[in-house]
Amino acid sequence: MGTSANTQRGRDPQLGFAFDAPATRRIWKVGDLVAEVRVHVEREYGDLWVEGEISNLRSAPSGHIYFTLKDGDSQLPAVLFRRQASLLRFRPADGLHVLLRGKVSVYEQRGQMQLVAEFLEPVGAGSLQVAFEQLKARLEARGLFDPLRKKPLPAFPRCVGIVTSPTGAVIRDFLNVVNRRHAGLHVLLYPAVVQGEAAAAEVAAGIAHFNRTREVDVIVVARGGGSLEDLAPFNTELLAEAIAASELPVISAVGHETDFTIADFAADLRAPTPSAAAELVTAALHNVAERVQILEQRLVRACRYRLMLAANAVARVRVEAILMRERDQLRRREQRIDDLGQRMALLCHDRQRLLSARLQQASTRLLRQDVTWRARAAVERLNALDARMVRAQHERMRNCRARVQAFARELEALSPLAVLSRGYALVYNEAGALIKSAEDVSEGQLLTLRLARGRIRSRVSQIEKDSQGS
Repeated sequence: MGTSANTQRGRDPQLGFAFDAPATRRIWKVGDLVAEVRVHVEREYGDLWVEGEISNLRSAPSGHIYFTLKDGDSQLPAVLFRRQASLLRFRPADGLHVLLRGKVSVYEQRGQMQLVAEFLEPVGAGSLQVAFEQLKARLEARGLFDPLRKKPLPAFPRCVGIVTSPTGAVIRDFLNVVNRRHAGLHVLLYPAVVQGEAAAAEVAAGIAHFNRTREVDVIVVARGGGSLEDLAPFNTELLAEAIAASELPVISAVGHETDFTIADFAADLRAPTPSAAAELVTAALHNVAERVQILEQRLVRACRYRLMLAANAVARVRVEAILMRERDQLRRREQRIDDLGQRMALLCHDRQRLLSARLQQASTRLLRQDVTWRARAAVERLNALDARMVRAQHERMRNCRARVQAFARELEALSPLAVLSRGYALVYNEAGALIKSAEDVSEGQLLTLRLARGRIRSRVSQIEKDSQGS
């Protein structure tokens, strides 16, 4: 804080007179001064109303809204914090003339005076009406009110779903009109509150329920009349998007004939009242019923007229002519009976012959299914298979014997014993190794000679080598 100082009285002891001592300076820090001013301003202007035009509107990511409130050549920065902004029923915009309630404060970081708004209200029009116009323009720009996306109503619905309060007069009036015009039409009620903050969400949930279950052919959103505040749930973006997203046709029957809501523009059809919605749903069926009644009356009149003409014609015909005509008709019918009798006899004969043939075929098939016949056939087949098996075994043994003999001949031709039978011999040393050269033998060595029949053991007395050597 700054140093405080006051003017003090002093006396000079030498001169003997009193004088006023100069006051010391108070030095403020910037933050302290701004805080002091903020406290003073907020205390003096803590609750006030200010009228002006919005400009330089800016919405921060935090949800706070910053703008300038101006009037002529004067302007004042203002801020609307997130909590207060969420309570607004309209969206602030540049150029909008508003009445602001709040307090004057000082933003210490900049040392700037500003208005802290607690409430905004449009001047010249209510906030609900401004919010209605803004939402209508925004949804219209998105194409939610486009006539090309609106679905036609079914001409002959079998079941109608209505989203409304179960205790109000709306549902009673709707059912009375339906029962009077078409008692066979089924009505399913989705109970929902139609006033208050939860109304829009419950009505949207009813529309989604009927789209999910597919139990109805058309949906009616209904509510009685009321003020703009009472109809506020039907002027919400949530309900408008739910109606636009519905795959089933939606009829909006909210308020009186002079009331218009966002739901009316988003719906596929607007009904002035809930009773008018019931008449629209049953219009085709009611017209058909009226048409049937008119045709029934015309048919009754035509039948009566024809009966009158027939009675007059009968009165003019003589009895003899009537008897003769009846006799001729009787004879023609008797002849017809004879023809039919002959045709029936032929058909019975053909049928009997067909049945006899089928019986003969069945007897033949049954005979083939006889156990004795089937056993005999099985024995014959078994004997045939046994004979085939014996022949196959003999043939296989002959083939095997021939192959064995051929292999024996080949083996005998390749056997060294066959060579020995022509006068040759195999010579082995004492170790049993085959002698192939005279160089492998020494004098006095004991040798074994293998002949075709038997063996000879001899001792070497003399070794003769050929001139070429090996």
